[in-house]
Amino acid sequence: LQREFDFPDFYGRNWAAFWDAISGLVLLPEHVRFVGWKPLAERVPDGAMMLADCLDRYRELYRPGLRVEYL
Repeated sequence: LQREFDFPDFYGRNWAAFWDAISGLVLLPEHVRFVGWKPLAERVPDGAMMLADCLDRYRELYRPGLRVEYL
């Protein structure tokens, strides 16, 4: 996530830091595509749910046009 979204080097690699990064440090693209979502969700279901929840919340609060695909 840090590399693909171009988060800064000081990014803390936890969900609070992820939220801070997407809501104030970087601008997400209009279209985000996660390839390999099903295996990820099977291996780390809580993490996958947190990621999807963060992106849903971001869309609701900041970017109603954000399109996220989970492939």
